[in-house]
Amino acid sequence: MAGEYDYLIVGSGLFGCVFVHEAALAGKKCLVVERRSHVGGNIYCSQKEDINIHQYGAHIFHTSDKELWDYVNQFVEFNNYVNSPVANYNGELYNLPFNMNTFAKLWNIATPAEAAAKINEQKQAIKGEPRNLEEQAISLVGTDIYEKLIKGYTEKQWGRKCQDLPAFIIKRLPVRYTFDNNYFNDRYQGIPLGGYNRLTEALLADVEVRTGVDYNEEREKFVGMADKIVYTGALDAYFGYKLGELEYRGLRFETERYAEMNHQGVAVMNYTSAEVPYTRSIEHKHFEFGRQPVTYVTKEYPAAWKRGEEAYYPVNDERNQKLYSQYAKMAQAEKNVIFGGRLAEYKYYDMDDVIKSALATVKKELQVKC
Repeated sequence: MAGEYDYLIVGSGLFGCVFVHEAALAGKKCLVVERRSHVGGNIYCSQKEDINIHQYGAHIFHTSDKELWDYVNQFVEFNNYVNSPVANYNGELYNLPFNMNTFAKLWNIATPAEAAAKINEQKQAIKGEPRNLEEQAISLVGTDIYEKLIKGYTEKQWGRKCQDLPAFIIKRLPVRYTFDNNYFNDRYQGIPLGGYNRLTEALLADVEVRTGVDYNEEREKFVGMADKIVYTGALDAYFGYKLGELEYRGLRFETERYAEMNHQGVAVMNYTSAEVPYTRSIEHKHFEFGRQPVTYVTKEYPAAWKRGEEAYYPVNDERNQKLYSQYAKMAQAEKNVIFGGRLAEYKYYDMDDVIKSALATVKKELQVKC
């Protein structure tokens, strides 16, 4: 007997929202269940004094795909915010990504040739194939940039020494020999006017949503309710952790209100010294060029992750990748279940890639169903 719904979507992050929107457009009856008390996953924004607070860390949308840019802009118009973070090393401020502004401040030089010579000279400290993240970083950008702008930040983020982290975590580091502080190379970037909630609310318009529902704990309630399940939660949790836990890094956030218009002068400031316990501070109003008389700043503290907490960064080392591949084989054997999104696929996804993946998945699915 057919279920009450065509699709049960577990999770209301971008993957789930895009999938259900397209399925509903095609006339499918869908139900979304969400473990949290709100929809939107990690792009959810709370609002304080007319300022949108990125509740789960800074999210800047960027893509080079014009079709994808047009897709998201049909739901909400995006502003022209350009991500230009600043690195703070014990009070010394450097522009990111590594560019001529960075090099001029670091070495008191003025030309791209001088900067390139300095980096190439320092890269020679590493001979042969890099054996760990430290050697990989130095082989790409030299010792000064590594020591001041990479080492402390990375060790805080991962909770391990750079010498103990695999080299493949850093495949490349952006180095620009121009005075360009635009962090991304993508053609399009911005923040939704009015915040990300407007995007997810538009995607979920006219779709039945139930929040505060943990599918993995209440699975019996949903047996037979839908013809197919779209699961976007943690893959190991779906299988009851029977092969063991996949490892993540967590985050802890502390938000402070300041009775001033502008506290740090930039939306994102990275703290690259090991002595500062947080990795970055986010002044949310700058994402939308706010002119409010007050401001809110969130500090992000990396944390060890344990089951039941929000999972942010997959630890894609050899052990975890092997475990994930075992779970992925189990997932392939599941009947009438589609797995998608960063948790179900155990990978770090940019927002545009999540949307692309969801669109490709739902397109394939609806073609099969027709």
